[in-house]
Parts: sequence; structure tokens; C-alpha cells
Amino acid sequence: MAERVVLCKRDEIAPGEARRFDVGTTAVALVRVGDDFYVLSDRCSHEDYSLSEGEVWVDECELECPRHGSTFDLRTGEPCSLPATTPVPIYEVEVEGGEVAVILS
Repeated sequence: MAERVVLCKRDEIAPGEARRFDVGTTAVALVRVGDDFYVLSDRCSHEDYSLSEGEVWVDECELECPRHGSTFDLRTGEPCSLPATTPVPIYEVEVEGGEVAVILS
């Protein structure tokens, strides 16, 4: 069964910002691009490093790993540059009543 977890209020994260949240045993990165929100695993698939500490590439809709520079598509989790070759998990996001929630299945 899917679990809905509220991460924050909509206005608590600025456009172009990434922030880490621990949801049980799952670390996720919440990223805002304009009025859109994306949630993906906070662990780089190349090396176990926090993606939420990386730079958000707004125009490309990507998040860069600060360790080795791999970027990941926020919509699909697919790596867009080396050295990463494996996608990271992405999660469904709901924005309702001014709150941003992730759906974990």
C-alpha cells in the first residue's frame, strides 16, 4: 500500500532549491523548479553521496551530484552525464492545500 508523507509547505522551498528529507529509512531529495516539484532518491547511483547538496539545473530540469558532477533528470531519474550510468528512483509528488507530499509505495 502506498504511503503519503507531507514533506513541507509549498512556500518553504524556493524555486531552484533542493532539500533532503528522511522518510522512515528512505532519504529523498525534494527539488523545486518553478512551480513544479520533484522527488528522487537522495543517493547518487554512482557513489553513495547526497544529491540534495548538489546544484539544480533549472533549464535542463536536472540535479547535479556535487561529488563527481553526474546529473540526473528530475522527471525520470535517468543519468544525463557520466560517471553515473544507473538511474535513481523517483517518487510521485502531490501538492495539495499548500503542502508538498511524497507518495512512497
